[in-house]
Amino acid sequence: MSGTSGRGACPAQRLASVQTPVIPVMGALIRDSPGTLSLGQGMVNWGPPPAVQIALREALLVDTPGNAPARNHPDLNAYGPVEGEPELRAAIARHLGQEHNLDLSESTLLVTAGSNMAFNAVVQVLCDPGDELILSVPYYFNHAMAIQLAGGVPVAVEAGVVPDPERLAAAITPRTRAIVTVSPNNPSGAVLPRTVLEAINRLCAERGLLHLHDEAYALFGYGGAQPWSPASQPGSGAHTVSFGSLSKSHGMAGWRLGWAVVPEALMPALAKVQDTVLICAPRLVQHAAVAALEAGGDWCRDRIATLADRRQQVLEALAIPGAPWRLMVQPEGAFYALLELDSPLPADTAMERLIREHGVALVSGSSFGLTGCCLRLSYGMLGEADLAEALTRLTRGLEQLAAG
Repeated sequence: MSGTSGRGACPAQRLASVQTPVIPVMGALIRDSPGTLSLGQGMVNWGPPPAVQIALREALLVDTPGNAPARNHPDLNAYGPVEGEPELRAAIARHLGQEHNLDLSESTLLVTAGSNMAFNAVVQVLCDPGDELILSVPYYFNHAMAIQLAGGVPVAVEAGVVPDPERLAAAITPRTRAIVTVSPNNPSGAVLPRTVLEAINRLCAERGLLHLHDEAYALFGYGGAQPWSPASQPGSGAHTVSFGSLSKSHGMAGWRLGWAVVPEALMPALAKVQDTVLICAPRLVQHAAVAALEAGGDWCRDRIATLADRRQQVLEALAIPGAPWRLMVQPEGAFYALLELDSPLPADTAMERLIREHGVALVSGSSFGLTGCCLRLSYGMLGEADLAEALTRLTRGLEQLAAG
């Protein structure tokens, strides 16, 4: 038709720079290769505490003679508060205080559908077009994608797997709004030392920036590695944002329940984003989340302890003298390990060939901003026997890929 640009059904040009999500790509390859064992997607192999199912049954009962009344009589069919149900926000605050020593006196809580949505909401609030957020390589790919979708610029800094605060400081410009950290780290499994996180948090305070800290794996530390939250630092509430989730620790990835601890000054703007995108996290899921949190941190730690054996299994399988691969850092937390292979192959090609030719799936390191043939391994989903078989396939496959 004359008088039209022909762009009606075309996506905005800015989306061309946003990477294609790697997990669906990997998932499609796995579906095309039946029998593949996945060391790819970051999930655990347990479900929610039993109290969650009980709470849901009670919440959904019709309040009639012969039935127990619905727990707290929640009006699940109506919209709830934008910031989240008061009962859940109080439960999250107790959890953060007990498990991570967070002081929320200068902060407030926003409940969202997963911590990815919480991060997305915060960067929507922070970014005018062209504003910058600093990410240390390797970064979590959804963080970079969210910044770009908000019109911001993710500044990837080669600061080391355990980031050097001085290298991050050197990347600050007048357009910088925040520095992003993840600990325990996805994709490396590193637990960032408290001294490093303190230095980054102090840098943000001194330079008028926000410190965005993702601690979805805060309960996942092994041996002597104890994850530490910069949001627990006295006086940090005005310049620190902490992201958390029930997806990993409580086995509730598909339930989509997370939160952000944010400076109080950000909440009015965050409410605009939340009301536009979500209105409120599903009220039934929020109700379930209260029951999940009431199970306590020890319920999570009992299950996380089983991953310590899987971690050791991974380390022993990879510790082959003269092997053409190496761990980029000793994994002390979460349930990841980051491998670098001596091969000229692009990481995306290595990912595809491991799935198609060897029946084992890992995530390409290019998704995390890494160059070279790097791959992320996740050991959260498989039991001992399946993990042993997956690691046998992996080491055999890596040997063949390195040999050309």
